[in-house]
Amino acid sequence: MRVDEQFKHIRNHSLFLCRDLITEDFSLQASEEVSPPKWHLAHTTWFFEQFILIPFAEAYHVKHPQFNFLFNSYYNSLGERTARNQRGLMTRPAVSEVFDYREYVDQAMLELIAQGNEEVLSLVTLGLNHEQQHQELLVTDLKFSLWFNPLTISVMDIGEYIIPNSSPWVEKEEGIYEVGYKGNGFCFDNELNAHKVYLNAFRISGNLVSNEEYLEFINAGGYENPIYWHDEGWAWVQQQKVKKPLYWEYSEGTWKYYTLNGKKSIDLKAPVAHVSFYEASAFANWKGKRLPTEFEWEVAQQDFHWGSRWEWTNSAYLPYPGFKIAPGALGEYNGKFMVNQMVLRGASVATPEHHSRPTYRNFFHPHFRWQFMGIRLAESI
Repeated sequence: MRVDEQFKHIRNHSLFLCRDLITEDFSLQASEEVSPPKWHLAHTTWFFEQFILIPFAEAYHVKHPQFNFLFNSYYNSLGERTARNQRGLMTRPAVSEVFDYREYVDQAMLELIAQGNEEVLSLVTLGLNHEQQHQELLVTDLKFSLWFNPLTISVMDIGEYIIPNSSPWVEKEEGIYEVGYKGNGFCFDNELNAHKVYLNAFRISGNLVSNEEYLEFINAGGYENPIYWHDEGWAWVQQQKVKKPLYWEYSEGTWKYYTLNGKKSIDLKAPVAHVSFYEASAFANWKGKRLPTEFEWEVAQQDFHWGSRWEWTNSAYLPYPGFKIAPGALGEYNGKFMVNQMVLRGASVATPEHHSRPTYRNFFHPHFRWQFMGIRLAESI
């Protein structure tokens, strides 16, 4: 697919995700961690304007000078910005103005893409991958915010709890393995550089932990027994009064969960989702297993099915050997987050098509769980 066609396809998909929203939905923000759909649509547009059009399109005129303040996310070098927890307070610009903004920037971008500048095309690819990240966030953020509405809103069906094929455990011998991105296509800077790691022999489950297995943990008092938990995890459980995965509820003698397609009875065979690293680790301890490291996951991933859940690993999010932060504002994209976060591997049901690969390193703080986060077990042999 040509770059201009790819650009139009991915940009249109963001609008497609919003097809069943009403105007009021676009400004919905239920917590600091999530952002309104309107902000996602505008921020991804701002990214193309700020990092490509302003530096490379001489005749380009900025649509609105205050949009840099409203729609900058975390790029400190680009100036002051709206506080993250106040994104939902911005009723202006209107949703229609944000759509106009997207059209305005898209037209300028397509004219610039047609010039064939290789540096521009490289940045366009980054911008499109950035937009795909926000497409997933738009879906998961919207789910979290709509969850608080007692009307159990239904806006889309993405097959959140599809039952995967059953697979056996996978064994890998001890040895030296190469990890990290080695191809010629796009990857994020945190996937570089490819390097060798030594792994002891291990076994990793071919299946994700199911709702049924996790319910056994709940019924066995897993949330009441500190022996299974990290100290921080146990403090989190006590402070937040956590007793089940996010979106689960028990009523009238049955377990249900909220989905973007409404409230459903829990499918016991489907993989559990929306659990924190603390919960994933506690469950693994309860089972007498552990979470895989990100390198074990990458080495074994070709032997099992993945892609319905982001899978917690027991690896801290740290730079690979030789990692270098890019100069300028784009250097703030990944490197500055390499502290106090854990790596997740794979993809989820909310991940856009063609936006996953075995070396992709997602990362979140250990208490987060609004993404489609699941569990795959491992053990040493």
